Amino acid sequence: MFSERSPGHDAGLPRLMNISEVADVLGVNVRHVRRLVFESRIPYVKWGRLLRFDPREIERWLQASRTQQEQGQRPATG
Repeated sequence: MFSERSPGHDAGLPRLMNISEVADVLGVNVRHVRRLVFESRIPYVKWGRLLRFDPREIERWLQASRTQQEQGQRPATG
């Protein structure tokens, strides 16, 4: 889903994404991502005034956010 490294980047660390890149991946606008950060609903790194996002953490966050039906489980019947 995400490109973990860019050319010339340290092999041990993923390339951190900026807020615009995360918004593009999620298909939302930057304002929505800022709200998710403000509400601590998305994993992020704050470096001074900069917000950065680890693509591996974002991918895990997306996986954890999937509904049961999206994960292939059948909804409970009543």
